[in-house]
Amino acid sequence: MIRVLVVEDDFRVAWVHAEFTERVAGFQVVGTAHSAAEARDLIASSNPDLVLLDNYLPDCSGIALLADLDVDVIMLTAAADAASVRAALSAGALNYLVKPFTAEQLADRLSAYARYHARLSPTGGQVGQDEIDRAIRLLHEGDRPGAPKGQSAVTSRLVQDALRAADGPRSAAEIAAELGIARATAQRYLAGLAQDGKARMTLRYGASGRPEHQYEAPGT
Repeated sequence: MIRVLVVEDDFRVAWVHAEFTERVAGFQVVGTAHSAAEARDLIASSNPDLVLLDNYLPDCSGIALLADLDVDVIMLTAAADAASVRAALSAGALNYLVKPFTAEQLADRLSAYARYHARLSPTGGQVGQDEIDRAIRLLHEGDRPGAPKGQSAVTSRLVQDALRAADGPRSAAEIAAELGIARATAQRYLAGLAQDGKARMTLRYGASGRPEHQYEAPGT
């Protein structure tokens, strides 16, 4: 079981990231921190294997914190400027995912990290160059976009056209009702479009606190 600490200043977003993570087999969230100071304390007490780290923290930037950590880190942040990406990777981040993202996008990266972690276990011994090369390739297998298997190009186009014609963000349930397809089917196609950059995903929080994914065409 890979132990994960979520570091995110917004408690609602931290809850979402923790829930996304716990959906992935082999991962366990051992805590959430909302500041760099909290993160340091929890890392010392819970000994996580992986930290999912936001850059915008109230007491310190995530990148500055990253430079001091001796634990694997994946950045989950809205900071999409090239300087932040370069600084995070230079400081040791293993991957970088820009918010908002889908559960599937995070799951792809976590699953790839799990394969990398298994190849280069902290308790492992000497490894050869081929094994190192293989581990690095495994780490970034989840980064490559591609059309989801088993999806129809016609249905994908219908979903995309519905987003373009909409006068605002739409949920999977709304797209499903409009096109006469199942909600789960609409969700799969919308997630695929978001992963390919053909739709933009946002989160809407209801009275229960459970967020709902909403989608809109890029540029709207």
